[in-house]
Amino acid sequence: MSHRQVRVNDRKNLPYTDAVVHETQRMANVVPMSLPHKTSQDVAFQGYFIKKGTTVFPLLASVLYDESEWESPHTFNPAHFLDEESKFIKRDAFLPFSAGRRVCLGESLAKMELFLFFTSLLQHFRFTPPPGVREDELDLTPALGLTLSPSRHELCAVVRH
Repeated sequence: MSHRQVRVNDRKNLPYTDAVVHETQRMANVVPMSLPHKTSQDVAFQGYFIKKGTTVFPLLASVLYDESEWESPHTFNPAHFLDEESKFIKRDAFLPFSAGRRVCLGESLAKMELFLFFTSLLQHFRFTPPPGVREDELDLTPALGLTLSPSRHELCAVVRH
């Protein structure tokens, strides 16, 4: 595959790569809070009563790090998206694009573009920290704001031959 550009159809044959892309989105969720929703009926949730028509802001990050949903929620683990036979599996708790009926319309396009972009980069480059910096020294804590932006890092992109 390294002699041709990656294609959309390659995704089904690269389950580990697809799992890495999904796990990256789970761990590095850019928008931790969804757009406002209104409840369509009265709801009892975790001991609280929420009246029909109440505006709620779903905290998607709470599901992406839920210990009852993920084997190791605070560790980068692509196996979260692989079955026993190393085939890619969808997870209901994977909600980086919002939830409910107002889920992001561009989700499937975004997932495909992320896959193509990521595999193309890895096909042509090997990424390493700059000389003198070990991988375990990198601080992956995001910059807080309305969105969670990655912290500034320097890295080396070495061309693969």
